[in-house]
Amino acid sequence: MDIAETSTNARGPEIRAIVLDYGEVLCLRPTEKQIRRMADVFGIGIPQFETLYEKNRRAYDRGDLTPDRYWFAFADEPGIRLAADKIPLLRAWDVEMWSNTNPVMIAWLEALHQSGLRTALLSNMHADMVAKVRGEFESMRNFDCAVFSHEVRLAKPEPKIYQHCLEGLGTTARETLFIDDREVNITAARALGLAVIRFASVPQLRAELERLEFRVLPSARILRGISRKGWILADC
Repeated sequence: MDIAETSTNARGPEIRAIVLDYGEVLCLRPTEKQIRRMADVFGIGIPQFETLYEKNRRAYDRGDLTPDRYWFAFADEPGIRLAADKIPLLRAWDVEMWSNTNPVMIAWLEALHQSGLRTALLSNMHADMVAKVRGEFESMRNFDCAVFSHEVRLAKPEPKIYQHCLEGLGTTARETLFIDDREVNITAARALGLAVIRFASVPQLRAELERLEFRVLPSARILRGISRKGWILADC
């Protein structure tokens, strides 16, 4: 993954709010085992599954497609079939594979909130996952604002969803740092004047925050502890 440089003239003391993406930023990337079991339902390999998974994902996350229509879209491809009774299982597995939060990032989120900085969650997320996050994730208490694509019927990289988030935070674009793992979302935020960091790993994020002279950093102590346990941080 090519990581764009931090794109902002703002320095740490000027930043009043942090906007965080969810997938592969606050949560860990799904494992190969989790992806493979879903691909097996369709009788296809992981590369084809990942391509089809992304094909209509933004429309699904925005609420333009029902779960049935989204999953049956896989079967619109030649040679692929899906039994209707498999859809509840796919929906459950889809939520499960995005439910493994990154402990370092969750700890950092709490530190940001306790420091007095404004915090927001801005995520393209379908209804099943929104229900999981809102209903079960204690870390939601550390957000001043949460914007989910399904609830506002907008999705990154549409400019209006960023503007909606800024309104909820009560900050200007220049005062706000946006962190996301996808370049298309970073590009859109940059065009609106937000400070941005494209996320690749926790150590990379910490280094970029240090370069901005940002005062609240992901804990190096936690990073070392996780490394000793053998967890892979480079793919967070």
